[in-house]
Amino acid sequence: MKVESYLYRRLNGKVECHTCRHRCRLENGKWGVCRVRKNENGKLYAYNYGLVSSAALDPIEKKPFHNFMPSTRALSFGSISCNFRCQHCQNYTIAFAGLEYPCREMSCDEVVEMFRESSADGVAWTYNEPAIWHEFALDSSVRIKEEGGYVVYVTNGYMSEEALDQFVEEKALDAANVDIKAFNEDFYRKVCKAKLEEVLNSVEYMHSKGIFLELTYLIIPTMNDSRDEIAAFAEWVCELDSRIPVHFSRFHPDFKMTHLPPTPVETIEMAVEIAYETGLEYVYAGNVWGHRFENTYCPRCGELLIERSGFFVRQIRLDGDRCPSCGYRQNVVLEV
Repeated sequence: MKVESYLYRRLNGKVECHTCRHRCRLENGKWGVCRVRKNENGKLYAYNYGLVSSAALDPIEKKPFHNFMPSTRALSFGSISCNFRCQHCQNYTIAFAGLEYPCREMSCDEVVEMFRESSADGVAWTYNEPAIWHEFALDSSVRIKEEGGYVVYVTNGYMSEEALDQFVEEKALDAANVDIKAFNEDFYRKVCKAKLEEVLNSVEYMHSKGIFLELTYLIIPTMNDSRDEIAAFAEWVCELDSRIPVHFSRFHPDFKMTHLPPTPVETIEMAVEIAYETGLEYVYAGNVWGHRFENTYCPRCGELLIERSGFFVRQIRLDGDRCPSCGYRQNVVLEV
């Protein structure tokens, strides 16, 4: 379904899109980097409104969120295309797809109906970059909040400040997990066709607006796995807020990076240890099923608070939002 974009301005026959941080300036008839927005005679149209490529009821831990609403279920939606070009994309079949990809057209009413029928606790906009179908995600999120559900984004962090502001004004976004692809501009330029600086600015802006944050850093052997780079990333997070949960996830070869090996578990453990030494309070090992760093521990006394096995929570041991052993208040959201 085609709708006029919520965020753009006219510039002497061109249009400047304000949906994401690329801020594409488009001549008449041209498409944006996302391949779903087009300038038509001085108006910017989004062609992906309600186009759903993927829908599933997932544990919130699969997104991954470990400190936000643990052990709940998120009705998850994805569309098509992306504003990045990551050469290791694990969802490349939809992220690199065009409008010809077979999708189901859904209305906001149908999203709400599916939410009710599934008995989900919230909705996650995920699988491909949610910011590029901003209009549909925003309209549906408002409706989900009216139903009492939570709303989360799993994002590359290129949402514009204007787009985020629309969510904040509607109180329609509770949390975001932002993928930090690497901590060097060269990687972002070559592998993602984007800018690290813009992602960091976006994370800082979301934090300033009170959006609950978790961060994921996929460690790719030989690409972003040096001790210095991981330490620099951990230091940046710590300066922003040492209580932000960080996930170091294990890479598996995919798309155009099948020549690289999976990440050694020892590298994930090294990253977790560096992050803890830097001062971060919640650090996790991702894609390492059954590892002790899947669990949540009290930053003060080390008490096991949330025990996990993969995407499944075995037990939650909290006294409200406090450690039952030492009373330390945790950065864990159990209700919205």
